[in-house]
Amino acid sequence: MKALAFTGGDWVIYILIICSVLTVAIIVERAVLFSRERKEVEKVKRAFGQGATSAELKNIPCLPGRVLGEAAAHAADGFYMVEQVVANVTQDERKRLENRMIIINTLGNNAVYIGLFGTVLGVIKAFKDLSMAGGGGAEVVMQGLSEALIATAAGLLVAIPCVVAYNYFQKAIREIVADSDAMARLYLARLKTDAKR
Repeated sequence: MKALAFTGGDWVIYILIICSVLTVAIIVERAVLFSRERKEVEKVKRAFGQGATSAELKNIPCLPGRVLGEAAAHAADGFYMVEQVVANVTQDERKRLENRMIIINTLGNNAVYIGLFGTVLGVIKAFKDLSMAGGGGAEVVMQGLSEALIATAAGLLVAIPCVVAYNYFQKAIREIVADSDAMARLYLARLKTDAKR
């Protein structure tokens, strides 16, 4: 542990660089997915309003399309079965949308601490360098401290975009699920009405 403490925080920067590359890749992939998903949701709204068939709805690749497509495909099985199908497909599709979100959330919550760990190691190394240098005092410490603080800055540069992206994507998921739930409730109401006739 003592040997690790005297290594300084330089290696922590490399961990944060890897985390930032991973984060950017996931954020771009999720942004493309949610952009596509929103466009497809609008298609489903139009198709659903025009009375599309289950096959037509199922072919629209988004959460509401798959939910309504499966619901329409099981319409003959009764109201209760359709309710269960809607709940199950919604849950499966929500998992698809939340895929990799835990990585963004984890990095958003912990990148600052990783950077802080690097800073603490850098400060320990700076004081060790001061004790070894004998003379030169303040210059040796200041140089070591400025290098150590880079790790905290790097941690913040990783964490802030992660938190912003996570919150934005969670809002997008809630909106997509809400649109799907609204259409599913309308579909279920139509089934109930048709069953009473």
